[in-house]
Parts: sequence; structure tokens; C-alpha cells
Amino acid sequence: MGFFQDMIAVFKKKELLFLESFKESDDVYSFLFEKPQHLTWNAGQYGLFSIAHKTIKNNTRPFSIASAPAENVVRITTRISSNPSDFKKALLELKQGMSIKMGGPVGAFALDDNSPSLLVAGGIGITPIRSILKQLEAEKRGDERPIHLLYMDSNQSYLFKDELDRIAAHTLVEVTYLNRREDVQQEIDKFIALHKDNGNYFVAGSKSMVDSVAAHVQSRNIPKRNIKKDVFFGY
Repeated sequence: MGFFQDMIAVFKKKELLFLESFKESDDVYSFLFEKPQHLTWNAGQYGLFSIAHKTIKNNTRPFSIASAPAENVVRITTRISSNPSDFKKALLELKQGMSIKMGGPVGAFALDDNSPSLLVAGGIGITPIRSILKQLEAEKRGDERPIHLLYMDSNQSYLFKDELDRIAAHTLVEVTYLNRREDVQQEIDKFIALHKDNGNYFVAGSKSMVDSVAAHVQSRNIPKRNIKKDVFFGY
């Protein structure tokens, strides 16, 4: 999607009917919404979600769409602390029959060619990558090129681990679980040694994590155009 198409998509808001929510871990929740008939997205994109059932300040937030286009739901997954924002309080109040509005999808964080790809996720940054890998699984396309996921989580909770392990078991997608940035850099260097600038590098997570990984990749003479970033703010 180009810039102007993104802008049109943002202003054409869709109403999504709430289905259910559940805990993924102590402080992470998933929210599932009915997928409207004509809604589609590229795996890895995000939407702008707006609270519709009550009036709050700052009622719109961006969230990666954690579900794949091939799945029959729109899924967002987010951290919710013990002192959540008004927006996240409103999410927790959703009941069946209520709805939320979504602008988009937007964003270019998506696999778009058959180059070897290294996916680096930090914490909740796994959400767009879940979408990407679930779509590859649905399309039976996980064997076309080397794809390696580095999933770093200092708490070692590893959201979606069962799903990721299943995808890795049935495709050539490789998944490595890590809990230190130093180990992530070592794995990146191994991938670069194999594929150099023939590879694409996707990094999703907090700003500090994304900036650190992107800088490390560039320091190994990988062009900026080969690096796609998805920065998560305020989670």
C-alpha cells in the first residue's frame, strides 16, 4: 500500500464486533473481533483501533493485527498493567455484542519477496510476526526461502510459543528463543554471514530494542533498505 492508499484506509473505518478476550500471560491479553466480509490486510500490518462504547480521551490507538488474513478473526494482543490507561480499561470492559472501530490496515512491515528473511521480535513485538508466520503456514509457503525468527523475551514468557513451535515443526521456518541482546546479536551475525545483503531484516519491539538491532545490522554493512522496523510505543 502506498502513502495515499494508507490515508484512505485510515479514514474508512470499519466496525468490528467483539467476540471474546482472554489472558495470554499474567499481563498480556488477546481480544478477538469478527472479521468483516470485505476486510483484508497484509500479514504484519497494523490498524488504528477506536473505542466506540464510551467516551474517553485519546480513544484511538495503533495495534498490530496479530491474526493472519487467512484466519477468520481480527486479533489484537497487548500488555495491560495493573494501572491501565483509559483505553485499555475500555478494552477490558468489552462484552459480546459491543464493537470497536478500526482504521486501516496500514504499514509496510510485510514479507514482499522471496529473499532470505530474519525476523527479530522483542517481547510484545511478536504480534505482527505471528500474523506473518500464520499466513505463511496457511498458504503452505514456509519452505520457499530461509526464514529465521529470533524471539527475545527477558521474562522468557514467549507468547504464542506453542503455535510458533508447531509452525517450525511443519515448515522450514526456524525459531530461536533468546533472553539477552548479546545472544540476539550473535545470531544476527550468523545470518548475515550466510546471506549478507541478499537477506531482509524485520525488527519489531520497543524503540530501544528496534534501534539497537537496526544499528547492529547496519554496522555489518547491510543497507537500510533491507531493514524493516515496527516500533511499539507505551506498552
